[in-house]
Formats: sequence, C-alpha cells, structure tokens
Amino acid sequence: MKPIAGMQIIGKIPTLGVTNYIRNGSVVTRKSNSDGRRSNSRKQFIQRQRMRHAMALWKELAHCQPMFTEGKTHYLGFISLANRMPAVFIPKRGPLSGATLLMPNIPVSGGTLQPIQQQLGEVDGTPALITSLKANNQRPFERFLLYTAEQQLYVDNDCPVVGFQVREVKYNEFTEMEGCLALVDDVFSDEMKGWALVHIIGQRCSTQGIVTRCTYYEQFTTEEALQNAAKSYGGLK
Repeated sequence: MKPIAGMQIIGKIPTLGVTNYIRNGSVVTRKSNSDGRRSNSRKQFIQRQRMRHAMALWKELAHCQPMFTEGKTHYLGFISLANRMPAVFIPKRGPLSGATLLMPNIPVSGGTLQPIQQQLGEVDGTPALITSLKANNQRPFERFLLYTAEQQLYVDNDCPVVGFQVREVKYNEFTEMEGCLALVDDVFSDEMKGWALVHIIGQRCSTQGIVTRCTYYEQFTTEEALQNAAKSYGGLK
C-alpha cells in the first residue's frame, strides 16, 4: 500500500484502518485492521517506546522552528536522528503517560555544515558551554542559535515535561578559551537544563544535539521501567 499523499500523522489512524510508520526515513502506510492481537516482542516494544518518545519530543520542540534540512520534512529529519537515542519506558496510562524527558543528544538541528563539538565545563571557575569554534574565524552571514532544554517537573500530576527555548547568540557574547569560543554563564551549571549551539549560514545548518548534566531520565531506562511500561500495554509476547 502506498503512502497517503500529504499525510503527516505517524501511528494508527482507526477511522482509516491504516497505520503510518517510518522506514528508512520515509513515511510508509499499511493496513492496520487485524483480527489478532498486535505482536509485542521485547525488541518491538523498545522500538515503539523510542518512537513514541521521539514524537512527543517533537511536539515540544516544534514551536522553536528547528532546521532539519536532510529529510523530506523537518519532522522526518528530526525523527531519523531521534531514533538513535536510547529508549525510555513510559506507561500507557496514568500521570506519567505524557512524559517527555531531557536526555543527552536530543537533536535540535540537522544539516550539512560541520557539527560544532561542545561540552559543559568551566572557564576561569565559571560554568560554560565550551565549543570547537575557532576564535577570530567569523564568516559573513553566519548565525548562531542557542537551544535551551529544561526538564520541568509538575508537582500537581508528577508528569515531567521538557520545555524548549531558542535565541540568537551574537559573536560578542563568546569568550575565548585556548583559541576556541565558549559561552560563559552560571546558568550552565543547572543540572535540569541542557543546551545546543547551532551554526547557520543561509539555508544550511550544522547537526547538533543537546548536551546536559541531567540524569533524571535514567530512572526510565531500567529493566524495571521497561517491565512496568510493557505491563501497561498488555505485556511482552
């Protein structure tokens, strides 16, 4: 069955009796009507959890209008990169069912410019985002966007959600450190936040993922978390 033209929904669409899914970076549509129960092997469940979380992250990130120029759409470019992250296991129902989790390497851009190597550290005792950008190497028409991700914990329903913000960084905001550029600020010590600096020239951008000290997500990667989540879906087969 060929993909339905123009359809962007990923997942099961009961009214049409079809399911959209990603294969090799393209959206594929298949019939989803079946008299039997859906197979849910361990491998299948892990991939479905990875995809579910990637889709939820995109909903939080999309308002920042991120650039992913290597896919047919920005969404598909994001999904292709997000599927390389570890799976996190979230139950189908309950207060955690809508959770999104701050993790290292959440993609915020994908393109053909050379990626910027970046890490969290210190410059003269102050927290910093240290990059591989060379000092005194500014080029015409280039721009830098700083994406900030924050793990937000809502006390009322205990549902963790990642919020994203983006702003443009001016060249004079950088500090030189051993010939490379860094952004220096106390905020870079926050263990519930993460950052990614994206290089843009015209319609091209670098491929960047979030760097973070946050470890909150790790409790959702354990065998216990997998089994609890799988049980909410009817168990593994």
